[in-house]
Amino acid sequence: MPLPAPDVGRKPLHTRRIVCEGFQRDDGLWEVDGWITDVKAYSFENADRGTITAGEQLHGMGLRMTVDDDFVIRNIEAVTDFAPFRACPSITPNFKKLIGLKIVHGFTAKSRALMGGIEGCTHLVDLLGPIATTVLQTMTIRFRTQTKALRESGASVKPMLLNSCHSWSSDGAVVKREYPDYYTGK
Repeated sequence: MPLPAPDVGRKPLHTRRIVCEGFQRDDGLWEVDGWITDVKAYSFENADRGTITAGEQLHGMGLRMTVDDDFVIRNIEAVTDFAPFRACPSITPNFKKLIGLKIVHGFTAKSRALMGGIEGCTHLVDLLGPIATTVLQTMTIRFRTQTKALRESGASVKPMLLNSCHSWSSDGAVVKREYPDYYTGK
């Protein structure tokens, strides 16, 4: 369902796109490529690039994150193809500081502590959140297969997403239907 039509006139000025794609690698690791692009709907002058025309990328940056089965970052690559300043691409090697970090609760705070401010790039740091959730979505196939096998053997398996959102509330209909052993409602 689309958003409701605006109730006042407006003109487009800025478009940000974030695209993340997840992959299972042949070596057993998992990988997500993420891209962030910013485009203005108007032309403007830039001290480092000259005229940036309407529709031209102001920001075009990417991250490739490689993780293992335990959600530990094994490698990360950062690139800056488009940026407003010549200095922007020079910070991309700093993202190697994230190697060894685990994607668990608190990942966003830890990654911002390592890469925030002058230690990183605001746009690439913003991309870490969508990449982390894409890692989880990408690895879903692994968890579904493991969970199915365990449940078929009679084991009780706590849902990974239990109480992570409204739909996965322990007293909600989804948990009641899918994981009755963990249902806490009436």
